[in-house]
Amino acid sequence: MISLEQILPELHEAIGPVILISGVGLLLLTMTNRLGRAIDRARQLKAELPNRTPSEQKHVAAQVAVIYRRAKMIRLSITLAAISALLAAFLIITLFMTALLQARQGLLVAVIFIACMAALFASLVAFLLDINLSLRALKLELDDTEKGSNAV
Repeated sequence: MISLEQILPELHEAIGPVILISGVGLLLLTMTNRLGRAIDRARQLKAELPNRTPSEQKHVAAQVAVIYRRAKMIRLSITLAAISALLAAFLIITLFMTALLQARQGLLVAVIFIACMAALFASLVAFLLDINLSLRALKLELDDTEKGSNAV
């Protein structure tokens, strides 16, 4: 039987991954909100399409294309962040299983942690790419607004 004193070091080691899961959860909340807003905006633009002139329709179609690329990038970011959280949870399980089985698997723990961090890193890179794409979509929208105000 494993005593509490034997398991306490693993509890301390598990704090880092637990905090990581919490932080990734907040990132996922932000990312899903961004995805929802991008989808809503694309639907709104698509609904307005019939009321536009042919030249405006091309401009709106370009905006929708950028928003669609953004949505795909956000989806990738969400997927990678979720994988990171799952790997952190798996890391916690691995820490406790190795303690219970009294089998030190330092390499396995290190590989899981590195994979967790790599997924988080890739998720944040995709998130940054989405932010850059959102600026491109804004520029298209502002260009459309300027053309409309010049026509008046």
